[in-house]
Amino acid sequence: MLHPEKKKPFNVLFLCTGNSARSILAESIMNRVGAGKFKAYSAGSMPAGKVNPYAITLLQKLNYPTDQLRSKPWDEFAAPNNPEAPELDFVFTVCDNAAGEVCPIWPGQPMSAHWGLPDPAAALGSEAEKTLAFADAYRMLNNRISIFVNLPITSLDTLSLQKRLDDIGKTQGEPAGTE
Repeated sequence: MLHPEKKKPFNVLFLCTGNSARSILAESIMNRVGAGKFKAYSAGSMPAGKVNPYAITLLQKLNYPTDQLRSKPWDEFAAPNNPEAPELDFVFTVCDNAAGEVCPIWPGQPMSAHWGLPDPAAALGSEAEKTLAFADAYRMLNNRISIFVNLPITSLDTLSLQKRLDDIGKTQGEPAGTE
């Protein structure tokens, strides 16, 4: 069980391969939706080196700060490599196993779950179709993160919390055009 006395806020790392789209969106959403209760970070196993411009555009349109966002390696969050790294409470992978992506595995003790979703950066087609792919990824992540931040984390035992985290990864959010 995670105890509230342990520390606040809970540190959450979103991992993906490139750290240019999904994990960046998730970091931004968590830092807004979970402000005060959670502090989010993102990283990649093979970072792209830059944030996808469609992700930046979407976040700016939704009034998120984007000036501090960057694509970075997960080594920055691995304590042996970086003694300054925050102690992580949760690690979520957001890459899509179904698309044949290799999702990173995080070693150590944080609670983890796989919240895979399609890579909007891989979307093909017109500008509108690519923009829609990013909006869909944002919608799914926002839904999952909203569910997560409202869990009674400190009152759940580890097994119950793990089940809830795994279940959240199966939620899709509302499809585009249904709002």
